[in-house]
Amino acid sequence: MTGTSSGSDEEPEPTSTPSERQAPRAGRDLRAATAVGVGLGALVISTLFLYPPAFAGLVVVVMILAVWELSQAFLSRGVAIPLVPILIGTALMLIGTFVAGTSPLVVGLGLTVVAICVWRLGDPATGYVRDVSAGVFTAVYVPFLAGFAMLMMRADDGHWQVMALLLVVVASDTGGYFTGILIGKHPMARTVSPKKTWEGFSGSLLLGTGAGIAVAVLAFDAPWWAGVVLGIVGVVGATVGDLGESMIKRDLGVKDMSSLLPGHGGVMDRLDSLLPTAPLVWLVLTYVF
Repeated sequence: MTGTSSGSDEEPEPTSTPSERQAPRAGRDLRAATAVGVGLGALVISTLFLYPPAFAGLVVVVMILAVWELSQAFLSRGVAIPLVPILIGTALMLIGTFVAGTSPLVVGLGLTVVAICVWRLGDPATGYVRDVSAGVFTAVYVPFLAGFAMLMMRADDGHWQVMALLLVVVASDTGGYFTGILIGKHPMARTVSPKKTWEGFSGSLLLGTGAGIAVAVLAFDAPWWAGVVLGIVGVVGATVGDLGESMIKRDLGVKDMSSLLPGHGGVMDRLDSLLPTAPLVWLVLTYVF
């Protein structure tokens, strides 16, 4: 469950000159980003269609890495989340959901929250509420939201349900990025992500909705209007997710969550659009298609 687009998803600075617009991208290793993106995409698609349990295992590994990244980012600002119970809870929630459905996801989250509160009791009282709150946030933000991808995988057409999520999000990111390069002028949220523009959002809507219609008609034999719903919901979720992670990184004072993925930053930098979109796409596929 990793994004396959290369480089940063953010659009160029809306008020910059053409030469300045190229500067942010120059900071990325384009060859490395492309190679990593293609490799991750091939790994995700091959496991998704050839052996779903391997895809489930890949999701577990990726989410454990994402939790670790987020814990290190928090630690840079003096916030020490209870990492051990969150890592255990991540594995149990995701594996349980893949095997048995919704109940392990909900129960697993509840038990993880309790474990976070209890685990932190062993440290000094100062910062207890802060550390526990950040820990609960991490448990919800990463493994719980990712659990909806596992719920999709349990369906008879689960591989196509997950592909619908991936295709709409990648189309949204791609449409927003290139439209922003060409005509982006009006920032959506200057204080959060000044490179995100309304023009870019329109490009996300256009390409994301097109992807939604295509996957609805071709993969699910659903009416075109269901694809429109899928596309719009997916684009909104991806955009909110991207802005949300930008806010987190600004608050923590980091540019990327880590440097695990050359040319991309960290695992969380590839999951920012996918995680909040997963439950929204699951809802559409379950109750609209």
